[in-house]
Amino acid sequence: MNKSPQNGDRRTFDDSEYIFYYDYWIRYYAPFEDSLSNRKRLIDSLTRRAFHHTEAGINTPGRNLEQARAAYQQQSNPERRRVNAAMLAGALFHRATDLFTSIVDLAELGVKVSDNNDLMRECTDCFEEALSLGKQVKHHSGCEGIDEIWGEPFKAFTLSPTEFYKSRFIKIAQSMRDIDRISNCMIETFCSSDLFADASDSIMAFTAVAKRVAETMKKDPIIFQIWPEFVALREALDKVRPNLHDEAEQITQMEAKQGLDLLQEGKRWVAYIASARVPMPLGTKQYIAKCQQYQTPSVTAK
Repeated sequence: MNKSPQNGDRRTFDDSEYIFYYDYWIRYYAPFEDSLSNRKRLIDSLTRRAFHHTEAGINTPGRNLEQARAAYQQQSNPERRRVNAAMLAGALFHRATDLFTSIVDLAELGVKVSDNNDLMRECTDCFEEALSLGKQVKHHSGCEGIDEIWGEPFKAFTLSPTEFYKSRFIKIAQSMRDIDRISNCMIETFCSSDLFADASDSIMAFTAVAKRVAETMKKDPIIFQIWPEFVALREALDKVRPNLHDEAEQITQMEAKQGLDLLQEGKRWVAYIASARVPMPLGTKQYIAKCQQYQTPSVTAK
């Protein structure tokens, strides 16, 4: 009898190694060798990735930290204060990475910086404060906060490489779960009707490759096969149209248009999650609620 896989189990499928977490097999990548220079490269990469997936205008240079803090403290309008908080968080992240770069440079010169050194303490404080402001930072779509990705540079700074990679595998499993929840909801909502019956295969193919995007590092050569497939299937979903007769009643046409808009929104949420490689629970929950409220019009396919 085959034993059910446990979290952390690793197996090889089709010559690629995978690791199991929370019902999902995820492409495995070995942790990097623990050194200050390797941590710096990872933190730099994660910081760039965080800003890539977050709202515009918050990529504040570390040298502007004091101005960003003063503007945040002086702002009283709640909506604007949130944006100032996000801008301050950006400055704190850059100040932390600037300090860590200095620490690595000193180490390469043979100067050891202890954990209780003022430079290291300030670096830690900047990371922690940036993390505390993470809930004020929104995804670039403006739809949801994305503190899951905002906290990753701090994790890379504080956790061992093995623990950091474990945390990433768990986040990817959670991302796959959200993608599956959205996919199942889309199929249940739209594809039980003749109106969008043709979309079922496109939805399943797109969400399947979206999970592969979520698990694959950009440095992996396989991304040159996976990403074009992902983009092509996303574009195929863009072309989905309701099976509706030209003479259908206006109310039916409006309901069909509403359904098409909702289907495209689901596609966008799947793409957001796959690209960010973190779960987006609020957006997933809100999208599913919208689908549950939508009534697919009863029509005969043309």
